[in-house]
Amino acid sequence: MIEAAHAASCFGFFGFDLTQFLPLVLIMVAFYFFLIRPQQKKSQRHRAMLSSLERGARILTAGGIIGTITKIIDDNELEIEIADNVRVRVLRSTITDHLPTTSKSSTVVSEASTTVSTKKRSSAAKSSSKTRKTSRMQA
Repeated sequence: MIEAAHAASCFGFFGFDLTQFLPLVLIMVAFYFFLIRPQQKKSQRHRAMLSSLERGARILTAGGIIGTITKIIDDNELEIEIADNVRVRVLRSTITDHLPTTSKSSTVVSEASTTVSTKKRSSAAKSSSKTRKTSRMQA
């Protein structure tokens, strides 16, 4: 009699225990919210970005090439300019990012900061060579 009661409580109402499936269900819910759902949202944002591309936009391809769209050939293909008078045809699916357009003034500023940092490095190298010379003279 006790064995029958014990067997009934272990297997639940229909012959299996739902609490055994609870960890599996929780893992599936966690996978959905932490992996599947964010990937779907990222895919939707990427599709929206690809559909909103237009002539003159700066883009980054999967190969690391940065260019400006000069011509939209069809739904799957674009022509981008990667240097002066250098145009390449790329598939729309290889575009990974839409970059902000840069102005000439920001290019000039970055060149000026590069020049200043180069001067600082050369002056630092001169001062370190002077200290080496004086330490040799003292020895």
